[in-house]
Amino acid sequence: MVRTKKSTVTSEEDIEIEDEEFDQNQHSNNASSSTQKTLYEILGVERTVSHQEIRKAYHKLALRLHPDKNPGEDAKEKFQQLQKVISILGDEEKRALYDQTGCVDDADLAGDVAQNLKEFFQSLYKKVTEADIEEFEANYRGSESEKTDLIHLFEKCKGNMSRLFCEMLCSDPKLDSHRFKDILDEAISEGELKSTKAYVKWANQVAKTKPPTSPLKRKKKSKGKSDDLYAMIAQKQTERKGKIDSLLSSLENKYGGGAISEPSEEEFEAAQRRLESKKKSKRK
Repeated sequence: MVRTKKSTVTSEEDIEIEDEEFDQNQHSNNASSSTQKTLYEILGVERTVSHQEIRKAYHKLALRLHPDKNPGEDAKEKFQQLQKVISILGDEEKRALYDQTGCVDDADLAGDVAQNLKEFFQSLYKKVTEADIEEFEANYRGSESEKTDLIHLFEKCKGNMSRLFCEMLCSDPKLDSHRFKDILDEAISEGELKSTKAYVKWANQVAKTKPPTSPLKRKKKSKGKSDDLYAMIAQKQTERKGKIDSLLSSLENKYGGGAISEPSEEEFEAAQRRLESKKKSKRK
């Protein structure tokens, strides 16, 4: 009887081991779908979100992990991994191929790396104030950090300025095109950058338009004024829906912790109505 019982226990253990091996094989066979879900989870979005929502999520994380704000090697590595994630999900063709195959052609994003990256980003969340947002924009726009990022993105995007504006923090084509053109033209003339056909075409178009009288004044003037902040949000939402939301977490890396509370659609609409009313009263 004892031998029979022992045999039964052994058989059950064998079955459990076989089940575990089967589950592992199934996990391996379904690795593509699992990895696919993980990449979207890194950005904190669903698989079905729009291209603009992908960009919005990327900007939120990029603001927290910017090398100037996080000098540590760990943050630097995570920032590089984030760049690889957006290179797939941020490119419509690559994303479509990725959605079909589930393949990630980069060992740096495989296995536990992606999950660790997601957890690292989650640890950086903290609610920020309107003053934090305004302070970040006022300090960033026109700074050396902005210039460094601009030159880096120019090389990354190979002079494609439409792509560059999608990734450039706190940027607005209507306000910044002439300003960016001056910076890039100087870098090209000094041999720091090489011009491209895409850039030359864009630069020629910009040169034919009238530059804003004071592209940085609006950002600095808005400091400490809620109405101006909501005007900025409304304008950004209209031009490139969702991008402005990335600024809601711009200084989280400075403080750390906590969850983000973003303005609702009702708040946006109410703010926009107040601003329109304010503009009409000024015209009278």
